[in-house]
Amino acid sequence: MRGSDAASGSLFSYVDVEDRIPATHPLRTIRTIVNEVLAALDAEFEALYEGTGRQSIAPERLLRASLLQAFYSVRSERQLMEQINYNLLFRWFVGLGVDDAVWDHSTFSKNRDRLLGADVAAKFLAAVLRHPKVTRFLSDEHFSVDGTLVEAWASLKSFRAKTVPTSRQRQGATASGTSTTRSAATRRMPRPRTRMRSFIARAATKAPSLPTWDMP
Repeated sequence: MRGSDAASGSLFSYVDVEDRIPATHPLRTIRTIVNEVLAALDAEFEALYEGTGRQSIAPERLLRASLLQAFYSVRSERQLMEQINYNLLFRWFVGLGVDDAVWDHSTFSKNRDRLLGADVAAKFLAAVLRHPKVTRFLSDEHFSVDGTLVEAWASLKSFRAKTVPTSRQRQGATASGTSTTRSAATRRMPRPRTRMRSFIARAATKAPSLPTWDMP
């Protein structure tokens, strides 16, 4: 029997956001570590805020959202708030429910900048690195990077135009014994954009990669 494509909204939802996140997702382990560190810094957070007045964004949620921005290379706070609004994984990691409203990007930026300006942000990162589940992956001798997950944000503005020598400058350089012509190896060297295209073409011929959270 053919299924129906009609969409009908539900008044109530009985599925918890926790059940939507795969049990093997790496953010589960990261969130456990982060929550343990944030609980240990509760006194530090309490000293940063006044006891009265309008409530601000919880510092725990500010730091969790900042980690997501770094993990997933979100380019701006506006885009981060957009992702948190409709991405259940982001909502769950930050600590927002399905019905909780997402903050305005300017409000988030002001609260986050005030928090990062204090020493508690550095203490948070230092405590994460000292966590027993994290220290075993750290090394003072080397570090590893998965190049397939690194995105390059390059533009034409990052390239500098080369000045072409005039005929008089070439004649002066020849008279002084210096050569201004490029070597054959340099002439054969492809441009950065050509190298990027060839890299993408080689990567496309390889076997499809697994999702980042499903890799062994």
